Amino acid sequence: MNVDTKRPTLRIRIVFGDEEMIGPGKAELLERIDRCGSIAAAGREMSMSYKRAWQLIGTLNAMFKQPLVDSTRGGPGGGGAVLTETGRTVLSLYRAFETDAAEAGVMRLDAMQAMLRDIPERK
Repeated sequence: MNVDTKRPTLRIRIVFGDEEMIGPGKAELLERIDRCGSIAAAGREMSMSYKRAWQLIGTLNAMFKQPLVDSTRGGPGGGGAVLTETGRTVLSLYRAFETDAAEAGVMRLDAMQAMLRDIPERK
């Protein structure tokens, strides 16, 4: 059997309620905001509209007791955004949960991967 040697990956979404969840997309947006210092720039990097990026941050900020992102409006001096201490903690907890789940499930993932049929390079 010539199964693809790439490791399977988990994409975990933690659902707290109908509209309250955090998953890989929101986590990536938080990481990019942290790196870029801007919601708009982070959204652009993800090929996400400005409006969508702001909506996601609004949802995240409303979910938790404290906001995850603190932003200042643009203008002559420019705006910006930073992760709050709560934002860094939530992001860290989410990424640690991903790691824990991947480590705990490695034997099952390997077993499933071994059962995959060969997939040609070009479909």
